[in-house]
Amino acid sequence: MEKELTASVVPCSARPLKFDESLCIGCNRCADVCQVDIMIPNPVRGKHPLVIYPGECYYCGSCVMACPNKGAISLEHPLMNQAKFVPVK
Repeated sequence: MEKELTASVVPCSARPLKFDESLCIGCNRCADVCQVDIMIPNPVRGKHPLVIYPGECYYCGSCVMACPNKGAISLEHPLMNQAKFVPVK
């Protein structure tokens, strides 16, 4: 007997990845290189991958670096991790 596997998005306040629908071609390279497998290919051909485990993201940037279309995917660090530098006078 064959079992069917299912996956659903795990709710989380983190939104580590932002996709630009006009630039993303749905090649799934970002999902292939993700070190912690937070994405799965979208069942709709040509659409960006589904981020099902956003809270598990390492923010390593490998997905952004693997993307063939610059700007199609961007990494957004949590607010507490965004550095604010004050210029020294």
